[in-house]
Amino acid sequence: MLRYVYGTDLNKFPKLSDTMFRDRAEQFSRRLGWEVSVNENGEERDQYDVLNPLYVIWELEDGSHGGSMRFLPTTGRTMVNEHFSNLTDGVKIESPFIWECTRFCISPRADRRAAAALVLGGGELMDNFRLSHFCGVFDPRMERIYRLYHVNPDVIGSAGEGKDRIGVGLWEMKPEAWAPTLKRLGIDRETSRAWFNRSFNRQSAMPLAATA
Repeated sequence: MLRYVYGTDLNKFPKLSDTMFRDRAEQFSRRLGWEVSVNENGEERDQYDVLNPLYVIWELEDGSHGGSMRFLPTTGRTMVNEHFSNLTDGVKIESPFIWECTRFCISPRADRRAAAALVLGGGELMDNFRLSHFCGVFDPRMERIYRLYHVNPDVIGSAGEGKDRIGVGLWEMKPEAWAPTLKRLGIDRETSRAWFNRSFNRQSAMPLAATA
C-alpha cells in the first residue's frame, strides 16, 4: 500500500523509515555511485530531510520500504534551486502550485509495481493538494519510467551526454496517465483514494501542505 508521511511522523513507522533510508544508501551511494552522505547506521540522509518533507512510500507486506519519493514546496528551500540552477539559467522555480520531487528510490526487495505506485502517489498529491506540476532533476533512468507511465516532463534545461546527461523539468499527472498506472498496480482509483485518506486521517477535509 501507499503511505504519505511527513518527516516529523516517520518515527511512527520505524521499520518503514529505517529501511527507506538504508535503501536510499544502497541505490544512490553503492549502486549509482552518487556523492551522498551515509551515516554510521547505513542510512542516506541529507539537509532536505530535516525540512519536514512529505514522503510518498510504497510499503511492502512485511512493513518495509518498497519505494519512495520526497516532496517539498518550491516556496521554501529546494535542491533544484540551490544546487542545479545552472540547468535553469539561474531562474528559480518557485510557486505554491509546484512542489519539488527528489530521491526517487526503489528497494531491491520490491517488484515491478513499485515504480507505478510512486507515480500514482504523485498523482494523488497533485490532485488532492491542487498542484499544477512537480519539478525535479532526472537522468536517463528516470526518463524511461516517465515514458512508461505517460508523465514525460517538460524539459527546462539539461547538461551532459548519454548516461551522464541530467535534466531539470516539470511534470504533471495528465488524465491519460491514470489508467495504465492503476492497471499496473491492479487496483482502482477508489483504493488509491482510500490509501491517501487513511494517511491523512480524513474523509473530505483537505490536509495542510508541508512547510519548509
